[in-house]
Amino acid sequence: MADEHDVRRIAMALPDVTENDGDCHFRVNGVQFAWPWRERVHPKKTKVERRDVLVIPVDDLDEKAALVEAEPEIFFTEPHYDGYAMVLVRLAAVDEVRLTEVLSDAREIVTEKAKTRRKRRKRKE
Repeated sequence: MADEHDVRRIAMALPDVTENDGDCHFRVNGVQFAWPWRERVHPKKTKVERRDVLVIPVDDLDEKAALVEAEPEIFFTEPHYDGYAMVLVRLAAVDEVRLTEVLSDAREIVTEKAKTRRKRRKRKE
């Protein structure tokens, strides 16, 4: 069982990671890779930040589907993320080892995508 303090400790131990003033939004080289879920509690009201659920990127939609199917107690999604390679993580259901793996993978995904974008830009120049 993890909480936002565990997320912060694990994320900040990863290379080149920063946090925006204690708000649990973590970035690597300026690109966000983990943040609290904002839940739509009422259709006509502002979304509410939930620090007990983390949003992270995954490699692709197939990985997203596999995680949600294999570990539904930990991973889920919602309509807002349909079509996006993002998954939601229930911190109360994840242990520290799995959370470390998830955060490390998310950081790596963002880093690799940034490298790919830079290579494409250089080719266009």
